[in-house]
Amino acid sequence: MKVLQTLLNKAGSWRLMILLLSGSIWFLASCEPEAPDDPVTLDPTLYDFSTGGFPDPDLPDDNPLTVAGVELGRMLFYEPMLSKDGSQTCADCHVQGDAFSDIRQFSLGVEGMPGKRQAMGVFNLAWHKNGFFWDGRAPLLRDQALMPIQDPLEMNESLENVITKLSGSEEYTDQFIRAFGDADVTSLRISLAMEQFMFTMVSNDSKYDRYLRGEAELTESEERGLDLFFTEFDPWGSSKGGECFHCHAGFNFTNDKFMNNGLDSESEFTDEGLFAVTNNPDDRAKFKVPSLRNIALTPPYMHDGRFETLEEVLDHYISGVKDSPTIDPLMQFNLDPGLDLTEQDKQDLINFMHTLTDMAFVENEAFSDPHQ
Repeated sequence: MKVLQTLLNKAGSWRLMILLLSGSIWFLASCEPEAPDDPVTLDPTLYDFSTGGFPDPDLPDDNPLTVAGVELGRMLFYEPMLSKDGSQTCADCHVQGDAFSDIRQFSLGVEGMPGKRQAMGVFNLAWHKNGFFWDGRAPLLRDQALMPIQDPLEMNESLENVITKLSGSEEYTDQFIRAFGDADVTSLRISLAMEQFMFTMVSNDSKYDRYLRGEAELTESEERGLDLFFTEFDPWGSSKGGECFHCHAGFNFTNDKFMNNGLDSESEFTDEGLFAVTNNPDDRAKFKVPSLRNIALTPPYMHDGRFETLEEVLDHYISGVKDSPTIDPLMQFNLDPGLDLTEQDKQDLINFMHTLTDMAFVENEAFSDPHQ
């Protein structure tokens, strides 16, 4: 019996020793430093850019769309560090729910001062090839991206300060590495990333688009408005159209030109538009023709936001156009004799323009604030 007890005691001691040794090994292992995360590196993955049936845009060869670059641009679009006091982002004047426009007549900058023109909607910019802003002062979208940051009436910040602030953020330096290969924050890279993001902001799924694809039907009023929209007005015949398509043509409902649409007579010019950029007298009071896509979501209208409703816009073109030396020749029938459109014609045109609203675009999470 004593021999058996001794063996059992020894066996228990061995079990205890094994347990203690296992615990020590586990404790020592748990105290070892964690393996470092994988280093942040360049991510060259190309962005899957879908045009949804639109013609392929002629994008710049020196700024290919990548997943990392687009995401960096999206982060910057919603980044308050781009403003002087950290109170504003690009999205404050280009609100997604309003088709990335501002429904205020004039946006307010960080100093509380109003801008000089109505903020244009941001969408389908990949197909704009004739300058940006109402006066075309930015040749490329990357140029446009930096101007509001430096404008005293808008974000009122220097690019140097923006670079310093972003360089102090690990989140941003990591994303610059993914997008460009290293953590160097520069104004050029900021502009390229924002250009990439804004190129991807495509609006192509309105009721009208679905109608063209055979996926939706227009109401009788909408279809009549469509006919009026794409029909010329013939003062000598029976054709009775709205003349709209001359300026708002094509898949994007703009001719991408600068035109004087008869808002003011020469003596009333207070904003000379394109002339301020070109110094060509023939360009006085000419402004960029905006796309009519999402037009029902983007009041007020015209470069100065003078019209609050689409009814007012149509009233202008029917009987309110004013003559001046630089008025576009396409306004000839609007001037004389004026467009003979009835109240029902106006309502039909407005109903058609509502079919250009793209709710899938304004609700697309790919364009939403990534910081939330």
